[in-house]
Amino acid sequence: MFFKRPLDLPNATTALPGRPNAIPTAQRHFVNGEALKGPYADGLEHAYFAMGCFWGVERILWQVPGVVVTAVGYQQGFTPNASYEEVCSGRTGHTESVLVVYDPKVVSFAGLMKVFWEGHDPTQGMRQGNDVGTQYRSGVYVTNDDQAQIAQASKAAYQIELSKRGFGPITSEIASAGTFYFAEDYHQQYLAKNPGGYCGIGGTGVTCPIGVGVTA
Repeated sequence: MFFKRPLDLPNATTALPGRPNAIPTAQRHFVNGEALKGPYADGLEHAYFAMGCFWGVERILWQVPGVVVTAVGYQQGFTPNASYEEVCSGRTGHTESVLVVYDPKVVSFAGLMKVFWEGHDPTQGMRQGNDVGTQYRSGVYVTNDDQAQIAQASKAAYQIELSKRGFGPITSEIASAGTFYFAEDYHQQYLAKNPGGYCGIGGTGVTCPIGVGVTA
């Protein structure tokens, strides 16, 4: 029988129970050797971005100048220490997310938001391209009030540009970062380890004005 992933999020009662201990993962970034879980150098900041399948999203983000560490994981759900298979069931509430540790002296959060908006289609709801399911929903998960304000301002600016081109409302979440659970070792920097691997990420072709002179 054809398996159809649920497109409605579970709640704390209906979500899978998970486990008390973290899923084993890599210790260092496959591309640059940095420690995935830190400690990170003083002055660095971090945020989280969900744009669909995290393999391709992470590759986009680790290539941004000023980004020091990226890691893939599961976020904004209910199930503690969920496995990839559990997340893909749609019964944990998580989305596939990427931790980005960055140097704000090199790349601003507004600059990262520009990469985020232009790197995928933020109007698709519980899917991204051919990838369908709650784990592929788009979101920005912030760690301070400044990031939240910039994210909201960039969303408003980008919606204007998208609407001009016939796109619908942005469905991306903007929320405080919940617990980030690092994904399994083989997912970390997957497309560096497997250059010919699947990547379903693609943008709309619409330019976001935030990051090029628009005040957030």
